[in-house]
Amino acid sequence: MATANRQTIKTQLHEIINDYDQFQQTIIQQKQNPHNSFLIQQVNQWETDSIEKIQQTAQQCRETLMKLTQKTINDVETKSVELSEKLKEIREENEIDLKHFQLKLTQITEELLQPSNISIRQDSQEFIKKISVISSFEQIQTKKNKFEQFGTTVAGGNGQGDKLNQLNCPQGIFIDNDGSIYIVECGNQRIVKWKLNSKEGQIIAGENGQGNQNNQLNWPMDIIFDKENNSFIISDMGNKRVIRYFDQNQQTIISNIKCSGLTIDKNGFIYACDFENHEVRRWKEGEEKGELVAGGNGQGNHLNQLNCPTDIFIDEDCSLCISERDNHRVTKWKKGAKEGIIVAGGNGQGDSLKQLDHPQGLFVDHLGQIYVADQWNHRVMRWCEGDEEGEVVVGGNDEGEQSNQLDSPTGLSFDNEENLYVVDFNNHRIQKYEKL
Repeated sequence: MATANRQTIKTQLHEIINDYDQFQQTIIQQKQNPHNSFLIQQVNQWETDSIEKIQQTAQQCRETLMKLTQKTINDVETKSVELSEKLKEIREENEIDLKHFQLKLTQITEELLQPSNISIRQDSQEFIKKISVISSFEQIQTKKNKFEQFGTTVAGGNGQGDKLNQLNCPQGIFIDNDGSIYIVECGNQRIVKWKLNSKEGQIIAGENGQGNQNNQLNWPMDIIFDKENNSFIISDMGNKRVIRYFDQNQQTIISNIKCSGLTIDKNGFIYACDFENHEVRRWKEGEEKGELVAGGNGQGNHLNQLNCPTDIFIDEDCSLCISERDNHRVTKWKKGAKEGIIVAGGNGQGDSLKQLDHPQGLFVDHLGQIYVADQWNHRVMRWCEGDEEGEVVVGGNDEGEQSNQLDSPTGLSFDNEENLYVVDFNNHRIQKYEKL
């Protein structure tokens, strides 16, 4: 038995020595050929794949540019023919308009050599900059998202009431990065949080009934999140105040304002729609009277006036989009402007694609497209600045409670995946429309 054990141990020792010799040989090979390591091979493969993708993208851009350049040449040729015809008319009629002719010729020459509707864009956020072709020819087709026309109820939808699985006249909405939805219920005088896929909400503010105390709300209208101060800002319209809410505490930061809509810029300045005075003001922390940034010239429909502003959105350039309920339009006020420009509606109250009817909630995406909750038309519209008419995004199938219908939508927002959420006021629910 002892002899057998010794033989087994000897065999195992021999195997270990062989393994060790192989290990030593591997070390020598690694020293001699460091470029053959597994991790180096991964880097090499990444390089190969990246070059292939770059080449594919470059080829796609070249093909796109060739098509667009040909289109530009065709357009310029058409204009050249028109100019030639005008020149013939001038000769025949003995009219001299050489300056105009020279100007037009210069314009189409520049258009041919340096087309203004085609450009190259590089994404500076990536280590390897992504390159793409930008063309106004294809702007409309490439920018517009489409959405599922049948919405899914993600909050409420269980009738009007004050139970935790119900909503009562929801108005404003905010969506957190984790998909949680914060909803302003003006009918229940409270703010509720519905976590992703939850069957009921959680009261986070206003659970003490209607009133003007520090732990109460009175007809709240809107909610935004202040990242810098990790707190919510709430428009408490019935109490004519704007409050900051954090850790179950409320603090009044703006007084004596019938605020219907709120937004906050990248510098932390708060913008508030004054529904009663038909103006928008910008507020710094601690100010008693904010700075006027839009309206302030009385109630009216001139471009330097507002008429019952209900909601507001600010872009990266600090330009404001404002929905005007009783002017049935959305106006855009650039930073420092004394008057706005109409970017949606403005053709009277109605239900055509050129009109709005009591617009409320607003959202402007990173492409500058303006989404509007068209309340009395029971639809959400999308407008591109400069267009004569908008398009129906969701709803527009008469008022109702079916999944493809809305009843007086008042607010809207998007999650991180660009899905659309709509506050369905009279149906006491929040509808989610998946991006297609």
